[in-house]
Amino acid sequence: MAAKSQPSFSPGRRWQIGFDVVLRTVIVLAVVVMVNYLGAKFYGRYYLSSQTQVKLSARSLSVVHSITNLVTVTVYYDKTDDWYPTIIALLNEYRSANPNISVKTVDYLRDAGEAQKIKDQYKLSSTKDKDLVIFDCGGHVKVVNGEALTQVKLEQVPKATEREFRRKPVAFNGEMMFTAMLLAVEIPKPLKAYFLQGHGEPSLSDSGEQAYQKFGAVLAESYIATEPLQLLGDNAVPDDCNLLIIAGPRTAFLDSELQKLDQYLAQGGRLFILFNYFSKEHATGLEPVLARWGVNVVADTVVDHKNTISGQDVIVYDFGNNPVVNPLAGLALQLVLPRPVSHVEAPNPPADAPKVEELAFSSPQSTLLGDPTVAPRSYPLMAAVEQKTVSGVAKSRGSTRILVVGDSFFLGNRQIESAANRDFLGYAANWLLDRTVLLEGIGPRPVKEFRLTMTRDQLEKVRWLLLGALPGGVLAFGWLVWLVRRK
Repeated sequence: MAAKSQPSFSPGRRWQIGFDVVLRTVIVLAVVVMVNYLGAKFYGRYYLSSQTQVKLSARSLSVVHSITNLVTVTVYYDKTDDWYPTIIALLNEYRSANPNISVKTVDYLRDAGEAQKIKDQYKLSSTKDKDLVIFDCGGHVKVVNGEALTQVKLEQVPKATEREFRRKPVAFNGEMMFTAMLLAVEIPKPLKAYFLQGHGEPSLSDSGEQAYQKFGAVLAESYIATEPLQLLGDNAVPDDCNLLIIAGPRTAFLDSELQKLDQYLAQGGRLFILFNYFSKEHATGLEPVLARWGVNVVADTVVDHKNTISGQDVIVYDFGNNPVVNPLAGLALQLVLPRPVSHVEAPNPPADAPKVEELAFSSPQSTLLGDPTVAPRSYPLMAAVEQKTVSGVAKSRGSTRILVVGDSFFLGNRQIESAANRDFLGYAANWLLDRTVLLEGIGPRPVKEFRLTMTRDQLEKVRWLLLGALPGGVLAFGWLVWLVRRK
């Protein structure tokens, strides 16, 4: 009789195969972990999808790296919310950049115990306070509402049977707001910018096209509080004024106001002043003040036929070498009929004369609107002034810094989102305040939406394909394999 056949898989053989599979799996996992560790430590992070990219901007990284205190970020959120994964991914980037930042998640719908602790700790309302990101640095707390993280617009639902509208997300403001909150909890008191009023300047609270509501919001992102100011009567520039802003004045200043501005600058004040074409024929009185600091504001407007969209705007690509505009390399500004702003060359300047730099220029094909007979040439459109403190001469406010721009409309509600106008405002304010760590921009991240439009018949076919054909095909293939192995 033939010898009794031995089983193909004896218990010992099965144990050997199982041990081999486990060992190989452990080795593969170990290699993957080591490669990820070495990649993160020595080579950096890579982002393969524009939709999931959460890489922090240079400005955010500068802020994060400057944090030395422990900051706890609590994501008090419904984890099924569409934006929850994006928020967590972004906060993990902050945590990866600085170990002093820790991130904690609490789902208030599914974790009642932890949610109650957060409510008690931060005095939250059970009904109103939902979907929050809470920043806490040693008891200094700032809260971001989830609704403020996205910009939305109403649009009609396409091919709807009835007239229906939906809130379509167009931009994600997470990085802007989170970086601002880190500044807010790290700095105990915000810097203060006073916005001069009384001469036809735009309003910080108005939502009109030429108003400055968005201007104030950009300053708030850099943790700069704004407050209106008038220099009438006995009012002087307040002692707590870190930055004075004069935007688009249309009427003349009183002599008493100009004297107060002179005194403020002599003390080492910081001034951000923006002119526009409305004041070219009616001097405001600020022009002689600026001339004493080496800046000439020409009573005309620039027309650039090469770099324009509407004929009245000037697209600026040419910038000088200064921290205010260095981050704009490769970008552009869109100004509206700007006035030329140039450096006044003094014949014999003293050793302590202020340093004046022209920052942005129109193209060489530019002309003046008031005198088109002048040969085309490039015109400077903004200038920066800095006078550092002299040894032995104390200034109560530090070193004087002035930024003069020939247009104010480009930072209004309508134009501020054009080109790199919004970023420029952040650079300008932070340079004036000597916050060099913040001279990089953060803008809203656009939300890309990909939509597949299908008819009812097509949708039904796809449903049968996914629920029937694909699983059925797998079963059929498995059955065929079984038949072959039987034979």
